[in-house]
Amino acid sequence: MTLLRFILIAAATAYLVILLVMYLQQRNLQYFPSRLGTPPGELGLRGVDEERISTPDGETIVLWYAPAKPGLPTILFFHGNAGELAGRAARMAFYQAQGFGALFVSYRGYGASTGAISEQGLITDARAAYEFLVSRGVAPGMIAVVGESLGTGVAVQLAAQAPVGAVALEAPYTATVDVAADIYWWLPVRWLMKDQFLSREVISNVTAPLLVQHGAADRIIPAAQGQRLFALANEPKQLVIIPGAGHDVIGSPEVWSRELEFFRERIKPQ
Repeated sequence: MTLLRFILIAAATAYLVILLVMYLQQRNLQYFPSRLGTPPGELGLRGVDEERISTPDGETIVLWYAPAKPGLPTILFFHGNAGELAGRAARMAFYQAQGFGALFVSYRGYGASTGAISEQGLITDARAAYEFLVSRGVAPGMIAVVGESLGTGVAVQLAAQAPVGAVALEAPYTATVDVAADIYWWLPVRWLMKDQFLSREVISNVTAPLLVQHGAADRIIPAAQGQRLFALANEPKQLVIIPGAGHDVIGSPEVWSRELEFFRERIKPQ
């Protein structure tokens, strides 16, 4: 065996091993949950009930629910891929202070919710949370869906399947597989990725008013992806690109305020 042939075989073997490891560990590279399950009261939140509901496939997920003041929408919120609801307590308090209702969803595998994380599982959780709100007397047209980062894919899937009053997406992607393909350009990601969250394929089914906000300097999900998804969406829609901002726009009260104003304009009491 020549040295060159040995090097080629060794390189090919190493590549296949890396490929196998990446395939088997892909969800550990996509989702970063914490599992503390801290109740809202321990975080200083008042008027927020912690609910536990069963999903159609037998899991139990945790919801944080604060009813809206009369005439205001209820925000159905889907968080990003890291942490848990405890890291979004300030957002919940912000919505409450403005009189908006809020239902925060702890996906399966996050916080105190049971189950293993997967794309279909998260979408199932979203629909169960939506049905919970409707069962509490919230009209579909008074539900404002908000998704941050990973949660934008969940928000788009839900709004494509069920009637809602409006949708706001913070740092959205065209698909998680598009993000991964840019990062792991040297792997056949499009063939191997399980949870692809193809928002670009279902956004045309969303008919509710849409607000997209994205940081121009976002290095995790490039603003170009948010712009492409926006271009595929139906009217009425609004795009806000925030100069100099990164992925941290999802934690910005300025971004949250803009969403609430959008909802006030687009959702009228029913």
